[in-house]
This record gives sequence, structure tokens and C-alpha cells, in this order.
Amino acid sequence: MTDVLERPAGKVWRGGRAPNVAVVGATGAVGVELIGCLETRGFPVANLKLLASERSAGKTLPFKGKDITVEALSPSSFDGVDIALFSAGGATSRKVAPEAAKAGTIVIDNSSAFRMRDDVPLVIPEINAGALKGHHNIIANPNCSAIVSITPLWPIHQKNRVKRMIVSTYQAASGAGAAAMAELEESTRAYLEGKAFEPKVLPHPYAFNLFSHNTAIDPATGYNDEETKVMGETRKIFGDAEMRINATCIRVPVLRAHAVSLTFECENPISPDEVREILKTAPGVKIVDDVANNYFPMPRDASGQGDILVGRIRRDLSDPSGRSISWFAAGDQLLKGAALNAVQIAELLL
Repeated sequence: MTDVLERPAGKVWRGGRAPNVAVVGATGAVGVELIGCLETRGFPVANLKLLASERSAGKTLPFKGKDITVEALSPSSFDGVDIALFSAGGATSRKVAPEAAKAGTIVIDNSSAFRMRDDVPLVIPEINAGALKGHHNIIANPNCSAIVSITPLWPIHQKNRVKRMIVSTYQAASGAGAAAMAELEESTRAYLEGKAFEPKVLPHPYAFNLFSHNTAIDPATGYNDEETKVMGETRKIFGDAEMRINATCIRVPVLRAHAVSLTFECENPISPDEVREILKTAPGVKIVDDVANNYFPMPRDASGQGDILVGRIRRDLSDPSGRSISWFAAGDQLLKGAALNAVQIAELLL
């Protein structure tokens, strides 16, 4: 296990000062984590502006021992703002981010609005920090499932090219935001009390149930939008348009932290011991692979911390060539899958 990235102690913004920072969507699940990551990682902030919809304006959120009042997002919100961390949904990002970028603010966007644009870097700092060069003031944060799936895979890919991967995701309520997390809690309570519960946030009953990810399915391919994101974003981040990828994305009744089952095929034979040796020094990765006690990555252990946990590392016995490995991983969707990754990107800009 290593630190996810060196913290920015002593680093400053242009002109030798700390940057002015805005968080857009500050009252949402990811927004709250963005504020927390800025504080816990010691990100240098001259002034922090918290922005949200009009219905959230006037609320206060803590930062470094002070309560900061949330302001309504408006065209003038980014005056004097150097870096804006967006987590307010694709529609807001598409409308507001280009204007902020045009005014000189560097936008780090958590939505899918700009991820696949050729002129927008899609960045996981442990993998492709160099992609930030030449950005045009908009930088995209990848899909949470893609981050959890491929951050541990990258150091393998560097040593023994990954040609194919099959990933199944087990996605927590946190991926759909605070409202979905509340719905899981409320529906579980109703289920245990024998009461009827009508889902409002997600399309199916969530308590003691799981279902295909609730994004639209492409009738031409049969893949839902989440699966398409994982496949397309992986190819872009790895810089390998030829990588063969298959994804199945499922919602599971877990409050926080996504898990993934991953099988990958390398160019050359590879053993589980080689994989463990590579992952020992991989940034942002922790091996949890206790075979004797049947203890492997779990969402409850991944929640609230920044490492991606990897275990169940074993040969894929269906591949007699010895080129394929299977593992199971878990990572906090709100942290490394969203807020932490965005703040790490911001740190690279200092």
C-alpha cells in the first residue's frame, strides 16, 4: 500500500498565492466529500465558494472550522475563481462549465458531459496525469466504476499489456447520490417492518434486491449507458483503442463503495504471485487477500478511505495459456471514485 498521491504541502497557485476554489453541487453526496477532501489533504485554498441550486442556497457547510454559506449558482459565480470542482449533474455541467472555462476558471467535472470529447482530458492521476497538458480549462473525472476497475489494472498493463478484460460491477447506492442512499435506508426499514414502500429515486425495490444499472440500454448493442461508459472510458484512459472489454453493471443494496469482479487477459503469461508483487507498490492500491481466513475486499472496509482494495487474486482456469487473472476489488465511490480523484487532479494543477 502506498499513499494515493503526494499531498500538495507547500505548493501554491500562479503568482505564489493559494487558488480560489468553488465546489458546484456542494450539498450533494459527492459535493460534501469534495469539501472534506480539500480539508483533509491540506489543499491550499485562499477562498472557498460553495455553490448549489436555489433550493439549497442559504445552507451552511463546515470547512476548516468555519461554516460557509452555500450560494445559488449564477452566471457570475465564477468571478475570481481559479478552480471549480463540479458535481451537479451533466445538464448543469454542459450549461455552466463552458462559460466558467471561457472566463478562465479551470473546471474539473464529475459528470459524463465531457468525458469522451477529444479535446478534454479524462484523468486518473495514478494512470495518465500527463494527459492534463494542453487542457482547455475543462478536465473530466472518469466514471466511478471505471476508476475502481482500472486503477489497480494500470501497473499490470505497464508491465504486461492487458489485451482483454471482463468486468462485472456491484454498485452501491452512493453512485446514485444522497437521495438513493436515503431510499435504500428507508426501503430497508419498511421491508423489515413489513410495510409497503414505493421507490421514487430508483426504478425497482432496492432493499434485499439487486438489478441492472438503471441507465438506458442501447438497442443496437444491448449494453446500458453505464457499461458503455466503463468500456469507452477505459480505452481512452489507457490510450488503447483496440482493448477488448465487456462490462456488466449491477446495482446492489449496499450503502457506500462499489465492488468489481475483473478477469483480464495479458499479452504474455502471468502468475498470481507476479500480480501481487506488482500491486505491492501500486499507488492507491491495497492488497486484501487473506485466503486462510477467507477475508477479501468488502464495501464496508473500502468505505471512508482512499485506497482501492484488491483480493481473490487467482488464475483464470478457463484460459489454459496462463495469460489470464481474476480478482475482486472494492473502492469508495464517493472518494476515489469521485471526490478524491477530482481533488488529486486539482493538486496536479498547483
